[in-house]
Amino acid sequence: MYKITLIPGDGIGPSITEAAVRVIEATGVDIQWDEQYAGMAGIDKHKDPIPEQTIESIQKNKIALKGPLTTQLGKGFRSVNVALRKEFDLYINLRPAKSFKGVPSHYSDVDLVMFRENIEEFYSGIEHYIDAQKSAAETIGIITRYGSERICRAAFEYARKHNRKKVSIVHKANILKYTGGLFLEVGKKVAAEFPDIQCTDVIIDNMAMQLVLNPNQYDVIVTTNLFGDILSDLCSGLVGGLGLAPGANIGTNAAIFEAVHGSAPDIAGKDIANPSAIILAAAMMLDHLGENEASDKIYKAVQDILKDPKKVTRDLNPDSKVGTKQFADFLVEDIKAMK
Repeated sequence: MYKITLIPGDGIGPSITEAAVRVIEATGVDIQWDEQYAGMAGIDKHKDPIPEQTIESIQKNKIALKGPLTTQLGKGFRSVNVALRKEFDLYINLRPAKSFKGVPSHYSDVDLVMFRENIEEFYSGIEHYIDAQKSAAETIGIITRYGSERICRAAFEYARKHNRKKVSIVHKANILKYTGGLFLEVGKKVAAEFPDIQCTDVIIDNMAMQLVLNPNQYDVIVTTNLFGDILSDLCSGLVGGLGLAPGANIGTNAAIFEAVHGSAPDIAGKDIANPSAIILAAAMMLDHLGENEASDKIYKAVQDILKDPKKVTRDLNPDSKVGTKQFADFLVEDIKAMK
């Protein structure tokens, strides 16, 4: 039996995490859930966006499944997601983007995996106003050899383990000659240790264009924090949007799996949200735990259900009456029918 921290999150979070839990249970994997709170729910329950109880739970269990959290724009507390990554040194942000039949998209057969460095650069929180009048602000982005080496190594090791053929290092070394240049230099040095994996490097602006022109030319992508944040959402758009975008934040001693879309408070409690992203994140979590058969069942069930326009939520079919709970019902039935 596994003991895993469950953070339902804000807005639609509780309903979609409930769906994910039901789908996981259908696979037969025995999990004891340790429910905790963060974000606005954390403030409501414990007067803290990241309660100490939540931190202690993740420290103890090492694995967490997390729903979306609300971060106020330009005010209030800093992003809880960023804070959790820093707290547990979750240096890998892993974002797959894969096409599903039945999901409207301009592309087909897309199968990309994004490795985004998750701790350094402009998201490290080193920023301040430079004068008392707050007329100008400064952000400092620091890139280290250590941080660059471990994210690039993770990408190449993943490619080898999963029989991927190519890793593309994305950078802006032509302009950011020191920070971008350092990342590129380290990436190429790591690539030399993996002669079986093709390595290319692509400037960020060209990468954005190339992904839109032909995403099928890429396989595994590794890049810095800010570029990775932008490109991972771009890649999600190539396969139908954030509603189908799972994510994982992985470190040496802990991992948090999540839906990467927002908390959508406007539709909270209406039983209309698509839970696919967090359900796919749950499949990633099971794979991380070594429960590969259970993970494959969830992924296969999602493929099966998304093909049928009568079984999807209304974001994928405006005429559909299927809600969050019924969508989960279909997945549970499909998994239980598998031999």
